[in-house]
Amino acid sequence: MSACLCFALLPALALAVSSEDPMKSSMWNFHYQRLLKQGAVLFDERVKLDVPPFAEDSSQVPIQVDARELPGDVVQIIAWAELNPIPHIFTFYPESADVLPVVAIRIRVEQATVLRAAAQTKDGVWHVGSARVDAAGGGCTAPSVVRAQPDWEKRLGQVHGARFNRGEYSRLRLRVDHPMDNGLIGIPEFFLNQAQLRADDGRLLATLELFPAVGENPTLSLEVRGNQANQLWLRDNNGNEFKASF
Repeated sequence: MSACLCFALLPALALAVSSEDPMKSSMWNFHYQRLLKQGAVLFDERVKLDVPPFAEDSSQVPIQVDARELPGDVVQIIAWAELNPIPHIFTFYPESADVLPVVAIRIRVEQATVLRAAAQTKDGVWHVGSARVDAAGGGCTAPSVVRAQPDWEKRLGQVHGARFNRGEYSRLRLRVDHPMDNGLIGIPEFFLNQAQLRADDGRLLATLELFPAVGENPTLSLEVRGNQANQLWLRDNNGNEFKASF
């Protein structure tokens, strides 16, 4: 199946939407087939992928994906770094209208790379935002900073966070103490791989799958309607579970 849709589907958005890869990346087709399963794709400026132009610290690169301008409901967002040895960053499922399709996180990059964020709407179309980050490199294979700290095991899974009012929505910002070992430097993989955000009444608001491209002591920001209490549940690939309330 072709990795494009005809412009006639969205005539009023000709300037914002394209069927051609704006980054002209040789890796696009590989990740398109592997992660997006050759689904219908539009390169869409309404999916905003904010990254710094240069990664001062390649092991902690802040990125934000914002797909709130898309028409209709977003059912999932997949983000990846094309030239990373472990490209997949996260898959985010907004399970409720009380959570915006917005995710901010810090990642590792091994070298200068194209970053992608693909937001799938209910019609099955993937709307892809793209950006490029320059980097000195080595963020995925640098020695662990967390493991060099004394008593890091005692802090494992501690969640530090706060809520910030932003009108109708509030922003949840948190950091989790975890080494996020990616298995590339002689230490077995040990990373947070699942997260769920729930309302205080137990209702599921969002699900997040994480991968070792996420940086050590991962930071995460989400936007939630109102100021009601929320519960965060996390699990790593060793089966450790952690919880926090906001």
